[in-house]
Amino acid sequence: MKKLGRNDPCWCGSHKKYKQCHMALDDKLRLLSMRGEEIPSHAMIRNAEQIEKIRESAKINTAVLDEVSKHIHVGMTTQEIDDIVYAFTTSHGAIPAPLNYEGFPKSVCTSVNNEICHGIPSDQVILKEGDIVNVDVSTIYNGYYSDASRMFCIGKVSPEAKRLVDVTKECLYKGIETVRPFSHIGDIGAAIEAHAKANGYSVVVEFVGHGVGIDFHEDPMVPHYGVAGTGMVLVPGMTFTIEPMINQGTASLYIDRENNWTSYTSDGKLSAQWEHMLLVTEDGYEILSK
Repeated sequence: MKKLGRNDPCWCGSHKKYKQCHMALDDKLRLLSMRGEEIPSHAMIRNAEQIEKIRESAKINTAVLDEVSKHIHVGMTTQEIDDIVYAFTTSHGAIPAPLNYEGFPKSVCTSVNNEICHGIPSDQVILKEGDIVNVDVSTIYNGYYSDASRMFCIGKVSPEAKRLVDVTKECLYKGIETVRPFSHIGDIGAAIEAHAKANGYSVVVEFVGHGVGIDFHEDPMVPHYGVAGTGMVLVPGMTFTIEPMINQGTASLYIDRENNWTSYTSDGKLSAQWEHMLLVTEDGYEILSK
């Protein structure tokens, strides 16, 4: 690849001169790489125009979750949640990203109680008093992707279920609070894992956060466990999810053999998940969708 000159157009597609755009960042990343740090590729760094387009998608994604929040209730089916997501998303000129993704048959994932993730909406699954359910929404708008999920407590839930839901959200924010330029991906996972274990819970390791924006699932992968000070360096312009899945009991799981999607806790105990989509900024982070 040709080395860019100071006055050449920047590699990011901003149409600015390299010296006015990403040259200083590249110089810093080069030094970090020479010191043995893992650095992001240019493909993981968004320009200002891309970030604005991703924000537009993320705004719809959050609005979809707000719409679900208005209507979710005891006695409704998870298929009705899917209907709400599809109708709201398409009425805003967007596309539900999960629909037909690698064969996934619905517009949203609805994971109830001991389902860890990738629950498939069904008119046979009726939400009952005391259930906890994760609703995981992903949106494509004008070709740009966004992703977030929320936990919902259906009616009056047990204190144990409520505590799991609350601590899982705390885990998410413990991870988010570590995000800043030139911190490490390992910082995120270390903070999440420490808080989960301090509360007697386990962290699912098979599923991780991920880059998102230009595509549905991109690099970097963002584990919810790890060692602080390790892993890829974070830099401004990166967009990714943090989405810890925290279990009451063992972290082990199995995948439904019939649908090849839905993941369950091996011991049948409850699991919870919260997911936010973030942008690394010049001085910290911005939550794009939640």
